[in-house]
Amino acid sequence: MSSILFATLVVLAVIIGLAALIAIAFAAMDVRTANRMRRRLGLSRPLDEFTEAGDQKILQGLAKQGASMERLVDKEGETPRLLAQAAWRDPRPRLLFYAFQGVLPAVLVLLVLAGSASGNHYFVGLNFYIALFIALALSFLIPRWVLRAAAEGRQKRIKKEVPLFVHLLVLLFEAGLSTRQALTSLVREGRGVLPELGREFDAIVRQLDTGADTGEVLRQLGDTLGVEDLTTILGVLRQVDRYGGEIREPLLETLRLIEERRGLDLREQVNLISGRMTVVMVVFFFPSLLIFVAGPAFIAINSTLSTFAGGR
Repeated sequence: MSSILFATLVVLAVIIGLAALIAIAFAAMDVRTANRMRRRLGLSRPLDEFTEAGDQKILQGLAKQGASMERLVDKEGETPRLLAQAAWRDPRPRLLFYAFQGVLPAVLVLLVLAGSASGNHYFVGLNFYIALFIALALSFLIPRWVLRAAAEGRQKRIKKEVPLFVHLLVLLFEAGLSTRQALTSLVREGRGVLPELGREFDAIVRQLDTGADTGEVLRQLGDTLGVEDLTTILGVLRQVDRYGGEIREPLLETLRLIEERRGLDLREQVNLISGRMTVVMVVFFFPSLLIFVAGPAFIAINSTLSTFAGGR
């Protein structure tokens, strides 16, 4: 009976968690639609993730709870940078992240209470407090792990787009375009070729159209994304935009340095793989080879010794 009760409570907790996430998703879509409508109508600033809008009280509470947890965990302001690196700047993904961070502790604690109510020995006595501590710790850590994984994955995709981005810049500069014109052309015509960088430079072009300084905007982009190769290229663009001069040769020289660096990284990865394969060969292949090569000789020697022993 206790196992049936435990299974029922677990299923109930999972259903509650899924229902909360679905409600968060639909509510976030409503907020995004409202923001888009307000921008089209030319109204005041759009609704952010912490603004109460009609029937969004549950969403607002979850977002505030997630933000409170963020302030407890993130003392150095890492979360905004990770959100920007993961391209979660829009209200909908931010709402989903904060709401997930706010609802996760309740779901995990409910699972622990369900296990304790069922009488499971893993959730009784001292184990209950240990399980409760682990649940609370995971409720703080899992959102950070998810966000960091998303940011690191996007950084890798951006790193792969950097060489093509440099070649396109060289072509555009050879055609006589300035830095702003080249970035605008990449946004308009190269979005399909550079999906991640195109999204970033779309925001950059909008800032430049409002009168922002090109060098400062490029510096902020490099610091935010944290991709070393892209930061190097943006540094070259900043210097040329500030002091002028030839742009083609510095870009190509920087691209050669980036490719050499990637070649060294590939060689290091090959060396690591070779070492791991050596361990695998010694553990699995070498014993089989030894049996295959030395097995017949050992069997022959054993048969000869057995014959001598029988003759005596």
